[in-house]
Formats: sequence, structure tokens, C-alpha cells
Amino acid sequence: MDTQTDNKSTGNNTKFLTWWGKYVNQRQTILFLSLSIGFLASVAAYLLHLIIGEIQIILTYGFKENTQNWLYLLFPIIGIYLTSLFVHYIVKDNISHGITRVLYAISTKQSYIKPHNCWSSVIASGITIGFGGSVGAEAPIVLTGSAIGSSLGRLFNINSKRMMILVGCGAAAAIAGIFKAPIAGLVFTLEILMINLTMSSLMPILISSVTATVFSYIFLGQKSLFNFMLVDPWVVERTPACILLGLFLGLVSLYFMRTMSACEGLFAKMSNHPYIKLCVGGLMLSTLIFFFPSLYGEGYSAIDVLLTGKTVADWSKVMNGSLFAGHSSLLILYIFFVVFTKTFATSATNGSGGCGGTFAPSLFVGAFAGFLFARVWNIYQIGPYIPEQNFTLMGMAGVMTGVMHAPLTAIFLIAELTGGYRLFIPLMIVSISSYMMTNIFEKHSIYAIRLAREGKLLTHHTDSAALTLMSMNQIIEKDYTYVTPELKMGQLVQEISRSHTNFLPVLENGKKLVGIIDVTKIRHIIFRTELYQKFTVRQIMSPPAVVIHEEDSMKEIMSKFDNTDEAQLPVVDIESNLLGYISRVRMYAMYRKIISDMSSE
Repeated sequence: MDTQTDNKSTGNNTKFLTWWGKYVNQRQTILFLSLSIGFLASVAAYLLHLIIGEIQIILTYGFKENTQNWLYLLFPIIGIYLTSLFVHYIVKDNISHGITRVLYAISTKQSYIKPHNCWSSVIASGITIGFGGSVGAEAPIVLTGSAIGSSLGRLFNINSKRMMILVGCGAAAAIAGIFKAPIAGLVFTLEILMINLTMSSLMPILISSVTATVFSYIFLGQKSLFNFMLVDPWVVERTPACILLGLFLGLVSLYFMRTMSACEGLFAKMSNHPYIKLCVGGLMLSTLIFFFPSLYGEGYSAIDVLLTGKTVADWSKVMNGSLFAGHSSLLILYIFFVVFTKTFATSATNGSGGCGGTFAPSLFVGAFAGFLFARVWNIYQIGPYIPEQNFTLMGMAGVMTGVMHAPLTAIFLIAELTGGYRLFIPLMIVSISSYMMTNIFEKHSIYAIRLAREGKLLTHHTDSAALTLMSMNQIIEKDYTYVTPELKMGQLVQEISRSHTNFLPVLENGKKLVGIIDVTKIRHIIFRTELYQKFTVRQIMSPPAVVIHEEDSMKEIMSKFDNTDEAQLPVVDIESNLLGYISRVRMYAMYRKIISDMSSE
């Protein structure tokens, strides 16, 4: 019955696509899908914020501002445990590191993202953040938007090149929808996902971003995510302070990335003991939130306190519910501890089984670090007065730039979020300074660093991008004739006559590679019939000039061909068992095709 239903569904889909293709060309299809993706991504963003908001309202109802709330020790652990159960028993797949997964799909999977990502990340991150997980909703919603784009693309049989654009549309729409920032959504896709800027990609991504933004306004109203009113415009005398802020934030970004990586490594070692991991991470998170309630959830309300406050009394509200409440003289110390511990709280959330991203945490750390810099500067009168609110705003852009290596995204996002367009110049100064400082020590963003280490990161460099888009499965050839070491030369000649290549691997036990017969190298003896019974394959074979291992990247494989004159190279596993071979002609043909496809529009 299920098979009949599937066949009927497939038949209906084929009829629909035939009808659709008759009246609508692929260019128009892409534009239509980009509009649909924008709407669906904005719905997903709205639902995620609704889930988070409702859970937080229910859990924190009746909490007192001036006393410690012991339930902070319990809620995060419950949230992470519920998320773990949901992922393990319902999703049954790893959905962490959302943006990294999108990058991986673009680089190695022809932009294929599993359909369940259209909804699973929304539910999992909603539970995690709603119960206090100190992570962001942006990475999960980017994965959701990208999965929507990927699913619609497969439904309409879109090719892999244009599928990449649809995935980019989903990511752009997600950022635009969650922040009401269409330009930031567009730039995010170009900077982070490395989608090439052409007219064929620009228009669909722009349509998705604008559509998502418009529907977000319809769903959520005109209110911005942060309340910011510029009361002290930037003056050129503050340039040195902006440069120093950028350098300071670059170091903070580096601390954020390195600490996050180290903590993730520690939690990864506990992967075989999920309950121990839950206890360690959950207790770490709940303890940090108990002492520093600003770490609860995304922390955007705490950022709002720093952005809207004008006096120490106003800013001290950020300490409400903590041991520091009512002690305004400890504000600087509290802010410092929050900056220092936020990374541990985020790592504990994700490492112990929660679901969330580092987008919001980078904004949070940036805001607190920017405020800390400005407050210390003014207290000790290091230079001319600098407004704490403005530097809080610039701090968000600085750490986001350093962590994501995306200065344009940071500049436009912060400007659009707050309406702080009159701070464009200082935002640029801070972002550039932060990027230059971070780039000295870390060449890749927090999202790309894992893939870069594996050679799976797509970049704007055409040659590198083409090699990244290639895969071993596309070019390996497994149809080969092999011979054994003890085979007589006369029998070898017969095998050569049956083979369609000049490459004959010599295998022991039908598996282990011990040598190569290259017909071009034995041509001088192959026709001497008097030698047919005197020599065996072992005596005339040659060792492979170089072998390709199954884990080698395309860049390494190309380099091996460039450094040898071989027409074919064998592919082996860790035990030297032959998996197949790769021919120079096939690899270069595939490379040229990808370059041609990338340059066709």
C-alpha cells in the first residue's frame, strides 16, 4: 500500500513538474522559490521566538529582581535533558552547529540538507533557549531556512549550482527575518556562506531577504530587537578610542573562539557517557546562570539594559536577580565576569546536549565587552569622554566581526538592528580593527574552522572552490583489471589485451596493492615471446609513484598529479587495500566542468 502511494505521489509530482516546466523557465522558478523561501523562513523565525518567549514567561513568572532565584539551578538542566530526548528519540540525527552544517552541505553534498532540518532545529533550540540555555537562535534558524531552500529545490528538480543559491536564500531570509535586517541577510550569505555575487544569485537572495523582513514586520510589528536612541553622535576625536576598542574586541573574539573550541573538545571526549556529559554541562550552566542571571537564554534583555541606560543606576539593573544586586559599585566586576563566563555557558549548553548557535553569544559578549571598555575608560579618564551606549553597540559589531570574520555583516546588522546609521564610521573602524587583530591568530571564522581543517571549506577563490565542490566519489573509477604477483608474463599479456586502460594494479589476495603494471613502461619487452614463461609480474612491476588515500582532499590529489607524470593513481585505504583509481584525464575534465559552470553566469 505504501509503495503504491509513493508511486502515485511520484507520478503526480512528475506531471506537475512537466506542466510547470512548460510555462515557467528555470530562472522564473528560482525567483518564485526565493519568494516562497522568504515567507517560510519568516514563519519559522516567528515560531521559534514564540516558543522561546512563551517558555521563558511561564518559567520565570514570579521571579523577584532583588533576590536569588534557586530555580535557575534547575531549569537549564531540564531544558538540555528534554532537548537530548527530542534529538535522540525523534530526530535521530545530529543537528548541532547549524551554520557549519550549511557550509558543509554547500561544499560537499551539492547543497543537500535533510528535510527534518526544516522543523527539528526550531523545536530543539526553542526548548534549549526557553529553559535558559545560553546560546542563540540564529544558527538553528539559518539551518532551518537553508533546509527549506534545499527541500524546495529538490522538489522542483533544481540543479546543484542553483540549489546553492536557494540554500543561500534560506540563510539570508532567516537572518533577515529574525533581525528585520534585509541587507544584513544578503551580506551574511555572501560573506559567511561564500555564495558568489552575480546577478543570478543577487536577485533571489535579495527577494528572500526583503520578503522575510516584510512578513516579520507583519508578524511582530514595528518594534526593533533592541531599543537604541543615538543621543551622542560620533566625533573624530574618538577615533583612537574606537581603534583601541577594535583591538581589544579582537582579543576578546580570539578568547571566545579558542575557549569554545577547547570546551567542545572536552565535551566530545564524554560523548560515550551522555548522562555524565549532561550532569557536567548542566551543572556548569545552571551554576553560572545562578550567579549571573544575564547568561539566561539569549541575553538580549540584558543588552537592552546597557543600550538604554544613562546612569549607573540604570545599568545596575543588569545585575538584578544575582548576588550582586543592589551593589552598583560592583557593576564593573559583574560585567567582567559575564564576559569571561559567557563562553563557558555557551559551550556547556551545546556540549551537554542542548541546541543553539554562537551568533547571539557573540553579540552578547561584544555588547558587554564594549560597555566594559567604555566604562573603564570614563572612570579612569584615559581620554575624552566616550558614551557607553554607543560603545556597547560598537562592541557587538566588533566581536561579531572577529568571531565570524564577517565585518560587513556585523556593520549592516548592528546599523539595521538599532537604526544607528549615524555610527557607520565608528562601526567600520571598530570592525576593521577587530578583524585585523583576530586574523593575525585565526584565519577562519568559528563556523569555517572545522571544515577548513578538513579541506572542505568553499571559498571565493575559484580554484579552491572548484576543488572543494569535487568529491572522491565523482572521479574514482572502480572498474579495473588486476593481476597477481606470481602471474606469468604470457598470461599478463592476455590480461593487458582485455583491459581498457594502461593501468593494471598488482594485488595480493585480491585486495592489497603491492605494485603497478604500466603498459607504457614495459612496452620494450612485452612483444618478446621468449620471455613469456621466464618472468612473472612481480619481476616487472613497479612500485606506485604515489598513492591516494581515501581521506585525501581534492587539493592534495591534484597536487599529487601535478608532482608526478602518472596518468592514473591508485586509491587505497589505511591497510593498503585497493579501492579504485583516479585518472588524470577524468579529474581535470571534472575540474574544467565545475570551473565552466561557475563562470557561465
